[in-house]
Amino acid sequence: MLAPARVQRAARPDGSVVLRSPEALGPYARCVGQWLEQWASETPDALAFAQRNGSGGWRRLSWRELRSAVGAVAQSLLALDLPAGKPLVILSDNAIDHALLMLAAMHVARPVCSVSSAYCRLTKDYTKIAGILRTLDPALVYASDARVYGPALAACAIDALTVFSEGADSVAGALDFKTLLAATEGPEVLRAFNAISADDHAKYLLTSGSTGQPKVVINTHRMLCANQQMVAQAWRFLAIEKPVLLDWLPWSHTFGGNHNFNLVLRNGGSLYIDEGRPAPGLIEKTVHNLREVRPNLHFNVPRGLDMLLPFFESDLALARDVFARLRCVFYAGAALPAATWKRLVAVADKVRDEPLWLTTAWGSTETAPAVTSAHWKLDAAGCIGNPLPGIELKLVRSGQEYGQKRELRVRGVSVFPGYRDAPQLTAAAFDEEGFYRIGDAGYLVDEAHPERGVMFDGRVAEDFKLGSGTWVSVGTLRLKLISAFTPYALDVVITGHGRDEVGALVFPSAACSALSAEVLGARIGAALLSLRNAGGGSSLVPTRAMFLTEPPNADAGEITDKGYVNQSAVLTRRAAEVELLYSRSRHARIIDARNLEP
Repeated sequence: MLAPARVQRAARPDGSVVLRSPEALGPYARCVGQWLEQWASETPDALAFAQRNGSGGWRRLSWRELRSAVGAVAQSLLALDLPAGKPLVILSDNAIDHALLMLAAMHVARPVCSVSSAYCRLTKDYTKIAGILRTLDPALVYASDARVYGPALAACAIDALTVFSEGADSVAGALDFKTLLAATEGPEVLRAFNAISADDHAKYLLTSGSTGQPKVVINTHRMLCANQQMVAQAWRFLAIEKPVLLDWLPWSHTFGGNHNFNLVLRNGGSLYIDEGRPAPGLIEKTVHNLREVRPNLHFNVPRGLDMLLPFFESDLALARDVFARLRCVFYAGAALPAATWKRLVAVADKVRDEPLWLTTAWGSTETAPAVTSAHWKLDAAGCIGNPLPGIELKLVRSGQEYGQKRELRVRGVSVFPGYRDAPQLTAAAFDEEGFYRIGDAGYLVDEAHPERGVMFDGRVAEDFKLGSGTWVSVGTLRLKLISAFTPYALDVVITGHGRDEVGALVFPSAACSALSAEVLGARIGAALLSLRNAGGGSSLVPTRAMFLTEPPNADAGEITDKGYVNQSAVLTRRAAEVELLYSRSRHARIIDARNLEP
């Protein structure tokens, strides 16, 4: 039920290597709306979307009901006669109304952009969202609740129609989303739908900000539809087993909004919108929903899996309920620590008769998103698979600038045409052969057997040199430390740029709360000592670590909506703590391995 592990490798005179799938890409839909039309016709009564309602039950939409509601909203959008060339912007979290507006916009050739709700909900400083809205210049802005999002919109003072699902009457000139749903679909919707071409803009997505100022990424219908065909050719079981997802991953990012959302659309599955999150007080909601929904695919980021594991480990009945139907656990957004992999396998072995398939893929917002897929059994984390059909992956020596890493570059039908209204940024994003410079690094797991896949090797620009000139591979070392510090580290940020020694800032896990500073220091010190005794040069063994007292701050960009820590943002914001880490003064939160006896 999975495609075999195969790849074609072409070595070039310049030392680069190009990998491609030997399987041709099959036919794919013209536009996203074709999937909606298909399932509304073929499986009209099957569940499409579900969302918790106020009474604790589920608001459910069948494929027929979904198509009917999308048609009504699409008719309303056409009747509003919005300015041409301007997108619709959605500011709030995943919800059925959010999905309806997004699908309706794409159904009548109007691009849509879902923006992280954190820019409005988690701050009173609306500078970032104001800048984003000025850049997008929307014709219409939607948010779920005027009481929550109204202040941000008022502060931005944009010239756009506003729509709310709740509280619209409190904002002058705003429309209630229910009025969009009340329209009767006319022939104009079908005419607009039939006029869509595969290269029309379907979505605009903002880059996550992990590498700098967010850019507006164009996603065409061709990109989105071709990418789902690629996934379907790797995951052949989708032809007979419809995906059932419980998913929290935000639609403002490509993992949740393209990979997962479109997986359900393309294959006529069911998506239960999870109001939980990988955060204290919210992860419990995900646990409750997982037990009730019992999905057959589980998508998450490593941080989310780390927070779920204690619930499974302490309640095997829960683990049995959740794991019973699972075909796979899919992790992405960041590399999975080895300790997390081992714990998942261990708990699955206790409640399943057959091994749990742990897998991943790799890509970006600019690639819609999947470039590679590990569509075979992996023995450990790190391998990101091989290129999907229709994609070429070039491995290039990145030169002295990044320590001779193999930079990964991508070319194919699902790669974006460019950044919106940014020709210079677009030109810089591609090399002379038209390969997109994705910014990540990788190498073949086994040079003699390239079908075994590509190993992720971090971001090329994230690595740094010590004062000695030795390169530090941040991605590799981060995973090594998280596993060594298990179960006390939620995440780790690597320090030492331009200094003589590597250090680490550690975000503590919940397991730290039961320990005194002395006991915690002794255990982390023992882990550092073990790493030192195992050998390795200065780039592989930190001499010091410090536990942070404040968790990663999403509003400050330290943690993204996808749940991974932004290394550069943490180092910038916590420069004083980095200086303290390297100071000569003794501090209760600093563990110095140089003072430990072997």
